[in-house]
Amino acid sequence: MNFYGGTMTKAEQTRQFIIEKSAPIVNKKGMAATSLTDIMDVTRLTKGGIYGNFDSKDEICQAAFGHLSGQLAAYLDQRVSKGRSAKEKLYNILAFYEGREQVEGGCPLLNFGVEADDTHPVVRDMVKRAILNAQRRIAAIMQAGIANGEIAAELDAEAFSVKLFALLEGAILVRRVMRDNTQMRMVVAAIKSEFERYLMTSAPSSS
Repeated sequence: MNFYGGTMTKAEQTRQFIIEKSAPIVNKKGMAATSLTDIMDVTRLTKGGIYGNFDSKDEICQAAFGHLSGQLAAYLDQRVSKGRSAKEKLYNILAFYEGREQVEGGCPLLNFGVEADDTHPVVRDMVKRAILNAQRRIAAIMQAGIANGEIAAELDAEAFSVKLFALLEGAILVRRVMRDNTQMRMVVAAIKSEFERYLMTSAPSSS
């Protein structure tokens, strides 16, 4: 099926196949370090088969990020949808990060964002939009909690969402370097402690 719900053409299927196979490699190795040979190896396609569907490796990298960031957003949205209260929704997001439930190769926002800073302006803009969307997801949860009386109005939803996102992404980097989840757990505990100061005593509890 394609994006619009119709049947994919063979060309669309091949293009999607290349994206899905290449994305984890690019996410792990980086855009610069991933070679055409890497993509040929993982897809078992010839150079002509690759460039018959993409104009350049940069285009593949852009498509790879779009695929991975979309996958990450879907994972998070799924967990948010399972929460009944703002607290449950937020804690489901935190559990996702604390439990190392990432897309293959790690967080694409972190991986692509660092590398794309000066060398890939198109990817940088894509990462920027993904970051803003991630922050908006958190802010929307907070705003809904304030609106229904679960969270005190003193909480600045936008500032909290920016802080939370930055803390989690930083903890992902530290976890990767340290090869240990201890500091991620500490960051999650600190986020929960701050958040719970704004919970109204009459709000329904969640596990």
